[in-house]
Amino acid sequence: MTYHTKHSNAPRDIKKGTALLRVVPDPIYRHAAPSGPWPWMNLDVESDLTNSDTTVVDQRWQNYPQNKFRNWTADPVRRSKMFEKCSKNNSSTIYWMDVRDSEDVAKRFTVPDMGGNDSGTTVVPIEDPQNKFWKMLEQKRSEGIRVRTLFVDDLTSPVLRMLGTRYNIEPFFFTSSLNWIPSRYQEAPRHGEGDHITITLPFLRSQQKSQSPTDPKPLDSKTDTTVTLPFLRSQQKSQSPTNPKPLDSKTDTPIDIQAPFSTGGGHMFFIDLLAIHMVRGKESTIISYHPESTGQLTSAKHLRSLIQLVGKSVYWQKIFDKSKDPTFLFLAFLCYVSELELQVLHLDNIALTHDLHVLEARLLHYQSLLHGFEVSVKFIETNPNPAMEVAAKKERMESGALMKKECKNLLSEIDRLERRRKMLSSRLKNAMELAFAIVNTEDSRRMQRFTYLTVVFLPASFIASIFGMNVIEINNGTQTLTHYAVATVVLTLLTIYIIIMLQKQNSVHRRDSTWLQRVVWPILSLRHAWVLQYEKSPDDIA
Repeated sequence: MTYHTKHSNAPRDIKKGTALLRVVPDPIYRHAAPSGPWPWMNLDVESDLTNSDTTVVDQRWQNYPQNKFRNWTADPVRRSKMFEKCSKNNSSTIYWMDVRDSEDVAKRFTVPDMGGNDSGTTVVPIEDPQNKFWKMLEQKRSEGIRVRTLFVDDLTSPVLRMLGTRYNIEPFFFTSSLNWIPSRYQEAPRHGEGDHITITLPFLRSQQKSQSPTDPKPLDSKTDTTVTLPFLRSQQKSQSPTNPKPLDSKTDTPIDIQAPFSTGGGHMFFIDLLAIHMVRGKESTIISYHPESTGQLTSAKHLRSLIQLVGKSVYWQKIFDKSKDPTFLFLAFLCYVSELELQVLHLDNIALTHDLHVLEARLLHYQSLLHGFEVSVKFIETNPNPAMEVAAKKERMESGALMKKECKNLLSEIDRLERRRKMLSSRLKNAMELAFAIVNTEDSRRMQRFTYLTVVFLPASFIASIFGMNVIEINNGTQTLTHYAVATVVLTLLTIYIIIMLQKQNSVHRRDSTWLQRVVWPILSLRHAWVLQYEKSPDDIA
């Protein structure tokens, strides 16, 4: 299915006063993987294939992606907005981490010194005449590095070209990451040597709301509204057949499931992105892309610190001891998503508010995110590392069994999250039904009050119509206003008496009252009032 957007929605944090606006572009699922034969091409326009295969392309990194992938000409690059959506900052920051084949657990997860001002951190200016970062990438690695990881913050176009050229990365990784397109695929598998795997996974995470200046107050679903900016989708005033988005009953605007959402319980939910590309082989490498953010999304530095903690886990230490497959580090990234997802479905207090339909829409969106997470884990399980084929049979079998076990653990967590989502959806449905029942009860009470008014005015209208009849027995000139008032009062009292008598339960008699008790209800009411007024309790007598 193809979704089109009118504007370029760069994934970045936008602030307006103290409100945090949406950071996620409109969802598009167009050419998310390299399986399509026409990547990012206009199928309605004739393509110019003249000398496309014989044109000499400069192989320097400045000419990526065409220096590695000749079909990625200027037109597909322009349509994918690969470079247009790169960070506009003056520099990009790279955080390095190595996993070594060391028997010493303390030295297994290390931060290499890449010669920058901060150990393990490289700031790459957008103007680098000496190509220092490119020379870093070309340096020969030291022995014993199982996998090297690069966490990239503020990805600029020069850094994108260098990484793509150095590691021969299919441009689809960058186009799917920069456009927040969920994708997972394997490319260039070589038996006994390695391959490339990519996972781009949007996921839902929660965060405690803060009132500090550095962490602005998120949008409250009851008081704040989304501000339309030039690159955001314009809010429509009504539904149309081509855009059947649900509308918010308060503002008549589409429910934006991509925007941050406040639950009113001190937490806010928003969409984050995990975008990782892994080169599996003799020099295994993981590249983690992080959208440009101001603190709400997972930063490269924060994720590196969390992945470093994996090396201190006794459970994962045993995994790295048993298997040398670098894919287990790739799997650890997915475990990070799993831990964050566990914090999402804790809505113990579902209030009966007019925002229930918004919660339902977000739960449905969360269902699709969980499905993407599940498919990503199954993708890792069903695409083993080709480089492990040259390992010993026993080691290969143990590594495969361990991978299936860990994937099964993740899948069980996803299944538990899905069951909890269904439970919350059922609770929400019950709450909505209760809300509708309360509204119907209030409507019934309003109608009942209207009926009481009718009881007062209907007898008077009836008597007036009788007194106005042009018959000699009634209109003989002897009737006075007193006669009309007496007849009206009598008929009104009689009507009230009959209505109360016919009701099985009201404020006058109980449900278990007999027919005789309902007939003589005026006498019983007077007796009850007499008892309440004149009968004294034993304490009063004393």
